[in-house]
Amino acid sequence: MAVSVTLPALGESVTEGTVTRWLKAEGERVEADEPLLEVSTDKVDTEIPAPAAGVLASIKVAEDETVEVGAELAIIDDGSGAPAAESAPAQAEAPAEAPAAQPEPAAAPAQEAPAQEAPQQAAPAAPAGGAQGTDVVLPALGESVTEGTVTRWLKEVGEEVAEDEPLLEVSTDKVDTEIPAPTAGTLLEILVGEDETAEVGAKLAVIGQKGTAPAQAEAPAAPAPAQEAPKQEAPKQEAPKQEAPAPAPAPQAPTTPAPQAVTTPAPDPVPAAPAPAPAAAPVTPAPAAGEADAAYVTPLVRKLAQENGVNLATVKGTGVGGRIRKQDVIAAAEAAKQQQAAPAAAAAPAASGTKAPAIEASPLRGQTVKMPRMRKVIGDNMMKALHGQAQLTSVVEVDITKIMRMRNKAKDAFAQREGVKLSPMPFFVKAAVQALKAHPVVNARINEDEGTITYFDTENIGIAVDAEKGLMTPVIKGAGDLNIAGIARKTAELAGKVRTNKISPDDMSGATFTISNTGSRGALFDTVIVPPNQVGILGIGATVKRPVVVDHPELGETIAVRHMTYLALSYDHRLVDGADAARYLTTVKQILEAGEFETEIGL
Repeated sequence: MAVSVTLPALGESVTEGTVTRWLKAEGERVEADEPLLEVSTDKVDTEIPAPAAGVLASIKVAEDETVEVGAELAIIDDGSGAPAAESAPAQAEAPAEAPAAQPEPAAAPAQEAPAQEAPQQAAPAAPAGGAQGTDVVLPALGESVTEGTVTRWLKEVGEEVAEDEPLLEVSTDKVDTEIPAPTAGTLLEILVGEDETAEVGAKLAVIGQKGTAPAQAEAPAAPAPAQEAPKQEAPKQEAPKQEAPAPAPAPQAPTTPAPQAVTTPAPDPVPAAPAPAPAAAPVTPAPAAGEADAAYVTPLVRKLAQENGVNLATVKGTGVGGRIRKQDVIAAAEAAKQQQAAPAAAAAPAASGTKAPAIEASPLRGQTVKMPRMRKVIGDNMMKALHGQAQLTSVVEVDITKIMRMRNKAKDAFAQREGVKLSPMPFFVKAAVQALKAHPVVNARINEDEGTITYFDTENIGIAVDAEKGLMTPVIKGAGDLNIAGIARKTAELAGKVRTNKISPDDMSGATFTISNTGSRGALFDTVIVPPNQVGILGIGATVKRPVVVDHPELGETIAVRHMTYLALSYDHRLVDGADAARYLTTVKQILEAGEFETEIGL
């Protein structure tokens, strides 16, 4: 039975989505709720899971195509009839293989050499091998991509492969990528050699079930102990020795030391020269062996790892399904450099004072890469906001010394009681929403088509989060009804969803006012851009200690070291006047400097 995969509703105001990447190719097996494709909207990127288990029969919407909510994306065949069709030929061919297996021991020694010298001649045997195995086909690699060139095989004939393990690298006129193994088993034959070009859907190789290829290789292993040269040339004969020690432990016990003993006393013959040939094979997959435990990586990531000396087996991927991304490799390289620099820094004399940080050149220098869709969405929204609004910025300076001292006293007990850290951010959000209640002109929206203004009766605060994909703004719904603890928990929850790629479109929609903590990266203040459909955004600058003139009730005017920060309000001058902005900022300043939050944080 065919199951239709449709584009689900991805948010209250989301009407369409763009397919950015298919995680499965046509003909591949998918499980229920397994990520099937990635979809991008104007609010968030998300994954669409498979509604049922089966085989991806056909893809209806190609990558980079945009469709409306409810449109059919693909069809999954639950395979109710497929297993029966596949089991029938398998049973019919089983007896044919049984008699064929009897003459093979006699012909095996003669067939070993040609099988190794001309692996491409295995194509005529494809019907027999293909009947027992799974075909590896060239998947669709883009909307306009019709063919691809095999640049490198990561596995050799006779090697074991795991499901979704990188099998080969393919190059097209648009991108270089890896093709994963559709199933686990033994690579029986390679039908398309390196540097050969094949069309989309063409058969590239055949993978058989585990134990199929070793069963045929066991026959020459027993009667021909003297054929040590073929054993060295054909690594697939070594696998059966490891897989089947149980049936004949007594004869294999002497057989195992025999090749070692023969190899040691007989380095003189010519067969000793081919020995480096199999040694060269492990050298090629050496990086792949280290990457076998890691997630699926692209050729670009592997190349970047090699250039920076990063072992992919030690890198934890943050991509889909744990895949290692370029940013993960860059982060691992920077961490390694910091570890190497740490001993040198420790050895430096303490009296040397502050030193300039070591500046390393980014691996992105000199590269031209495709602009991510998230960056396009951010850019479009920013240009839309700048071109559609009359924006300007007002700035005030705030003394938050009392809040910082209060936070230091309460942060340990607060974290133990509430389960989240107490950062300065919730104090700013609390002050901002209290001021919005008194100044609704900043918490409003201009309805250009109707020529009206909507003054919101709730404070839904967008929190700008610096994510790996770009700036994202999840929304704290009803922030005006939350206390410091509630704001802290909600902020931590939304930021965690953004950084783990679990944010939903509903979490990103409905903001009436936005707060951006640009000071978290050291900026004193910033002229932040007002998002579309809003009229104000508050930018929080870095908190620094500075000498400030303080009017003390007893000491009069004196100079003291205080914790100071800048608050920058960008606003749409079509609705908010400069006086309105100044009044709002003054209210926020007064709330923060008063610092009456003791009861909310447990002091």
